Amino acid sequence: MSRSLVVEEPRRSRLVVGDVPEPGPGEALVRVAAAGLCGSDRELFEGARPAGFCAYPIVPGHEWSGTVAGVGPDVDEALVGARVVGEGFRGCLVCGPCRNGAPNLCASGYDETGFTRPGAFADHLLVPARLLHVLAPDADLRAAALLEPAAVIAAAVRHAALRPGETAAVVGAGTLGMLALQLLAAASPARLAAIDPRAERGEPALAAGATVFHRPGEAAEESFDVVVETAGAPGTGHAAVALARRGGRVVVTGIPGDPSDAVPTALLVTRALTLHTVFGAGPADWAYAVRAFDSGVLRPAGLVTHELPLADFEKALALSASPGAGKVLLRPDAT
Repeated sequence: MSRSLVVEEPRRSRLVVGDVPEPGPGEALVRVAAAGLCGSDRELFEGARPAGFCAYPIVPGHEWSGTVAGVGPDVDEALVGARVVGEGFRGCLVCGPCRNGAPNLCASGYDETGFTRPGAFADHLLVPARLLHVLAPDADLRAAALLEPAAVIAAAVRHAALRPGETAAVVGAGTLGMLALQLLAAASPARLAAIDPRAERGEPALAAGATVFHRPGEAAEESFDVVVETAGAPGTGHAAVALARRGGRVVVTGIPGDPSDAVPTALLVTRALTLHTVFGAGPADWAYAVRAFDSGVLRPAGLVTHELPLADFEKALALSASPGAGKVLLRPDAT
């Protein structure tokens, strides 16, 4: 038998028990090891996701890791037993963005595991085998559950193109910010600042690779070659642009809760800044993150603070929003 946590409608969930699903042509059946919660899962549960970016009833869970338990027709049986993570976006494969390596921007519309397709808050997950990324045989699956947010940050870091000796700042020292610090530190910047209002984030940020930690307003404006925004909090987009020097690069990953929270166009133009934004991750970003994880450059294990069983989904959601929590995982094998 296989259990799934189903959000039937906003603010109503239940644990459902059914048969283990059978993989169809081109599919792989994954035994889920761990699945992470993030703000978008809270939005899904609370009914705050924008129209077109969710479907009910739904099994959430887009950040996950596991082991291939079976494959369908036309899939290499050598995959069985492999430790894997997987991309979430189900691109059409024929539109311009998909053919250009960006199924996260598919012209046919939004379609993603855990939001419009059954996700990983379950014992088992069915996914197209083409979306899987195979990890090292001894990979830590608990840590690997963070490779989905790591892939998003990999997209940001690839856009930022930090060169050795340049200066960089990361606005926000949550999970995304810590992952960004780890990847940016690998480029040997002359200075790598972490910026966050929570003083208690300073020590973890330094451990992740930051050379200095600042509270908002403490870092000098116009002083960084690269700024990566990861918080999506009020004013963080504006702050990221203000921190960038003339000719610098800014990458924004967070979606502010206030739609009127504007990025200052005047600074973008007068400083001739390059501005990138990130929505999800494409295959190349996933490959980048997996390589960094397998090589030890990316070290997400220390960001996990809590692990709970599937039945504690709503408790885990509340915990993930608490000030002292890092990454919260649901573990199907936990009791």
